[in-house]
Amino acid sequence: MNTTNFLIITAIVIYLLMMLVVGFRFSKRTSNSEDFYLGGRKMGPLVTAMSAEASDMSSWLLMGLPGVAYLSGVADAAWTAIGLGIGTWLNWYFVSRRLRRYSQNIGAITVPEFFSKRYHDRSNTLNALAAVVIIIFFIPYTASGFAACGKLFNSLFGVNYTVAMIVAALVIVGYTIMGGFGAVSTTDLIQSIVMTVALVTVLTYGINSAGGWGAVMDNAHSLAGYLSLTASHDPSTGTAVSYGALSIASCMAWGFGYFGMPHILLRFMAIEDEKKLVLSRRIATVWVFIAMAVAIIIGIVGLGMTNAGALSFLEGSSSETIIVKIAGLISQHGILAALIAGVILAGILAATMSTADSQMLAAASSVSQNVLQDFFHVKLTEKQSLAIARITIAVIAILGVFLARDPDSSVFGIVSFAWAGFGGAFGAVMLCSLFWKRSNKWGALAGMISGGATVFIWKYLVRPLGGAWNIYELLPAFFVSLLFIIVVSLLTAAPDETQIKEFEAAK
Repeated sequence: MNTTNFLIITAIVIYLLMMLVVGFRFSKRTSNSEDFYLGGRKMGPLVTAMSAEASDMSSWLLMGLPGVAYLSGVADAAWTAIGLGIGTWLNWYFVSRRLRRYSQNIGAITVPEFFSKRYHDRSNTLNALAAVVIIIFFIPYTASGFAACGKLFNSLFGVNYTVAMIVAALVIVGYTIMGGFGAVSTTDLIQSIVMTVALVTVLTYGINSAGGWGAVMDNAHSLAGYLSLTASHDPSTGTAVSYGALSIASCMAWGFGYFGMPHILLRFMAIEDEKKLVLSRRIATVWVFIAMAVAIIIGIVGLGMTNAGALSFLEGSSSETIIVKIAGLISQHGILAALIAGVILAGILAATMSTADSQMLAAASSVSQNVLQDFFHVKLTEKQSLAIARITIAVIAILGVFLARDPDSSVFGIVSFAWAGFGGAFGAVMLCSLFWKRSNKWGALAGMISGGATVFIWKYLVRPLGGAWNIYELLPAFFVSLLFIIVVSLLTAAPDETQIKEFEAAK
């Protein structure tokens, strides 16, 4: 191992050890389920904002988004980012305060439990179904994070892809099991800072390596459709491909996903004071828009570096390693540069870990709290409940590593499917539960089932037909779910007086 690689690995190892130390410190503050799943509802506005967005962006921000921009230009990446930015603001503005108030009023500490208590579902069918949805879609989501870690170490050091995934999984599982929500949120705050440093450093170096901003833009302008919002670039033919209103709507539909993301919604439920969500909203929205814009620009700059001869052309899913490749170039400029490169790579790890830890925690709460205790009525002590939650986290990590075993798997592709699953199954249900008092248990059940099913049906049966059918599965799934909620709720009994009073109190 040469000195450069040693310094890079040293920086990464120090970072990983810091995450484990945070987990150990919070393990001493975790004494019950509310501490483990919601941090005792004591999170401050900065931690709430940045942990929510760090867990939201995942490795998709530092790998998937730049990779898409690198290959096909601005349109696909930009419309997706615009949809996500708008969705972020809407979620914080409309959902956060009411969910925080409503969940505390009815004593709910997980998203499935909120649905069940909101609709007075004494059979806990809603609870169990929501928990199953979380488990189904969080496993591939977690797998995407492990795939990102494997690609990172394999492309830079030649480390075996599977070995790299397993090491990353062990660290994430370690601090999540020890510290629960408090550790996850605090590490996510740290990780968002590291991600920001990585983005800024890579962008600055990349522009210089490409010959300056003028050279980057000259190269981008020379490619047909590359900088257009109504066309995309086809690298195989060098031609522009039309990007119409349907494609734009399909990309912007990513924004609907926010209303159904359990790991983000939990942040709203965990803040210490709902009034502080206003500050959290401002911090989160500004950071998201800037971070996504920089990630897209990095993709454009990366292609400029390729044109300048600083990088070889990255084909297919290898385009997702663009930041890794740039970090490798930075590391060749001395000891300090190698340490900076290590921080950049730690930023990719941070993006991955901040999402995977939140997802595993949400899935663990679903099994221990929602399925075993609420649905099957298994009597568990606090100690037993936490033990089962921790075992669940380990099992999900194992399944995630198994699903991501193919080194050619696309981070962007895996994330998009899981995102659609949550947005389709939970998005419309969450909005109706908070803002439509006539919605009832049967409508929520119908919406959850129809939305989740539509994601699979559209993805594997309808979308392959191409043409007008080739739209992101989240868009039809969200509206199918909303339609079922409205129709079924109106065809069945109205909520009782107690539910109406609870709804009004949450306003």
